[in-house]
Amino acid sequence: MFNSKRPTLNELPSSRQLLRSTMLALGVAAALLTTVVMPSEYAIDPTGVGRLLGLTQMGEIKETLAQEAAAAARVQSPSLTATATPEPEQASQELVAAAPVIKTVAKPETTLKSDEVTVTLKPGEASEIKLEMLDKATVSYEWATNGIPVNHDTHGEPYDGPSDYYHSYSKGKQVKGDKGEFTAIFDGTHGWFWRNRSNSVVTITLKTKGEYLSVKRVI
Repeated sequence: MFNSKRPTLNELPSSRQLLRSTMLALGVAAALLTTVVMPSEYAIDPTGVGRLLGLTQMGEIKETLAQEAAAAARVQSPSLTATATPEPEQASQELVAAAPVIKTVAKPETTLKSDEVTVTLKPGEASEIKLEMLDKATVSYEWATNGIPVNHDTHGEPYDGPSDYYHSYSKGKQVKGDKGEFTAIFDGTHGWFWRNRSNSVVTITLKTKGEYLSVKRVI
């Protein structure tokens, strides 16, 4: 009935071979435990292999979900907590208190000012005087040199505008003075730029009168 041949003693594995197989199996199991099971289940990665394989991230997600579930379980159920219903008047007061408060930021008031500023330019040197003005504010001005012509540009730049943007009101080359009036077309700085192209020292006197916040020398 049984045709299989009974193995001889020589064909059976020896105790040494069995011990070697057992140790090999234990080594493989330990390696799988530290590189696969522990990282993927408990986010414990002593060798760093689990993170390279993406298993540690899986374990971290599981740990996070478990912690969130435990925290949710500790929270008392809303159905077991008695919540008092606010009276209509109280609820109305709470809604009023919760409404956001809108604050209006007023622009600074401009007053009529007048100033006189003098600048001295060496040969090749430039200077710039600016007035801080609000939109639609008007200023009258007059400036003159000590007789030596200069190049000039009367212009303005808006607050927080592009670095290369400006609006020119007037400009000229090799002139000894200029006067006029302009109205600001935006909130910003507005004023005069001069450059001395001569070989002599130039003195420029600027007089201003109008609606502006401040006057300062930029260059």
